[in-house]
Amino acid sequence: MNFIPSSDRMKNVHSDIRGPVFEKAMEMVSAGIDVLRLNTGNPDTFGFSMPDSVRTALVNNVDKAVGYCDLKGMPEARKAICDYHVGKGILNLTMDDIFIGNGVSEVVNMAMTTFLNPGDEILIPSPSYSLWTNMAHIVGATPVLYRCDEASDWYPDVADIQKKITPKTQAIVVINPNNPTGALYSKEVLEQIIQIAKANKLLICSDEIYDRLVMDDLEHVSTAALAPDMPVFTFNGLSKSHIVCGFRCGWAAISGPSQQKGDLIASMTKLAAMRLCGNALTQLVIPAALDDNESTKALISPGGRIYEQRDATLKALDQIEGITYVKNSAAFYLFPKIDAPKFNITNDKKFVMDLLESKHILLVAGSGFDWPDPDHFRIVMLPEPTVLTTAMQQIGDFLSTYRQK
Repeated sequence: MNFIPSSDRMKNVHSDIRGPVFEKAMEMVSAGIDVLRLNTGNPDTFGFSMPDSVRTALVNNVDKAVGYCDLKGMPEARKAICDYHVGKGILNLTMDDIFIGNGVSEVVNMAMTTFLNPGDEILIPSPSYSLWTNMAHIVGATPVLYRCDEASDWYPDVADIQKKITPKTQAIVVINPNNPTGALYSKEVLEQIIQIAKANKLLICSDEIYDRLVMDDLEHVSTAALAPDMPVFTFNGLSKSHIVCGFRCGWAAISGPSQQKGDLIASMTKLAAMRLCGNALTQLVIPAALDDNESTKALISPGGRIYEQRDATLKALDQIEGITYVKNSAAFYLFPKIDAPKFNITNDKKFVMDLLESKHILLVAGSGFDWPDPDHFRIVMLPEPTVLTTAMQQIGDFLSTYRQK
């Protein structure tokens, strides 16, 4: 049989979160080696459990999910989603503008398919969750990375966004709160991005799945709430805030004037119809989850696990010479900077592989989040505080003698 090559669109697709270093870690686990997996934001792995509100809604309504549901999503679920986003100030939004999918990944793929043609460009932050660049490649578009500035609390560099716009640019992606940095963007920065989008007639895609995991009495501002007169895709879901990653429960909300978003809605509807419907079981819990703020709030308040795990991680990192960081305001990720010249690091993937083999700690290199330099890595701060403290100490011990060859 002749060799059949894969599509050219797959050449630049990557997922370092579950890439070669992860595969090596799984080999070690199969060999009986205990590996601390700080690569994936999967709370269930570390003893978190879904709230009682979610469990009750699922168990009591399970028979309602036997058949296909509405192609956009169950009406009760879409109403709850619509009410949630309207409650955050988003105007020009109805139930018919909501599309529920099998995770945010699916609805991002659907959205990009509706507004990108082969050869188009889409502006994506660096660093960013690799879903966005990967999906751009898959639909045949070109991801163009704009810089987020570590010296400015990882805020988007608005001047760099402006500089990267060409006649081929169709959209700007905003990830707020950000993965991998945990940064929470200010209203002022969002307004500047919106003005650039308006001036250049660009669509905005705002990934806000961590909007309920904001700490330190700070408030998340939804991008679409600041842009009622233009179309905005807002992406959200329950995976992290309600500890149901495996449910793959995500959605897209398309706000803005009806005449401007009509074609987007029509195209999204065609794609939604093609796959018949999203997973109906997961949709059963959406109203109860969005009505349950307390279970999530308990995690991010002083004394709560996510809050205390962050505190333990930062205190331990403060003791390591050669590592600095910008404290995250949201989610459970940190994107520390490593003094690459000090440790002669020229390959960040080799660094995380060497750490794995030496200390059995699995991290993701900064390049896995489309960061251009070999001087960052992401920590998932989900284990118990004592486990994280010990892990950071082991990283410090590793670096005390490490020099990359």
